[in-house]
Amino acid sequence: LTREYFTKELKSHYHGYNNSDVFTSTWNAIMTTFDCCGVNSPEDFKDSLFRLINQNHMVPEACCQRILQNGERVYSSQEQCLSGNMMFRNNKGCYSAVVDYFELYIYVAGAMAIVVLTIELFAMVFAMCLFRGIQ
Repeated sequence: LTREYFTKELKSHYHGYNNSDVFTSTWNAIMTTFDCCGVNSPEDFKDSLFRLINQNHMVPEACCQRILQNGERVYSSQEQCLSGNMMFRNNKGCYSAVVDYFELYIYVAGAMAIVVLTIELFAMVFAMCLFRGIQ
């Protein structure tokens, strides 16, 4: 799963606002959750299916920056963002954002795996001792 593969798939299958399409809704969720846009950057939407469908929008609305207002996340300036203003959109690529997120928690997952392995090892030794005691 490389950047090139994700970029090619995004350019050829992403619709933008079609929530019935699983691919599109998944990308919208990723871009909203990780505050990112495209695979590498918002430039991934040039020459894409999204631009063919939505010619007056430079990026999808999932790429627009959101601010916390009254306990709710709202767009800072959706019109400026959709027209291509870099100040109001997320400019980080999602590939980097997701990799950074997993690198942050990879040590926690590794530590948990070592703990589970240690418990399993002690349980196995205890089971062998118990088996020897029964014989």
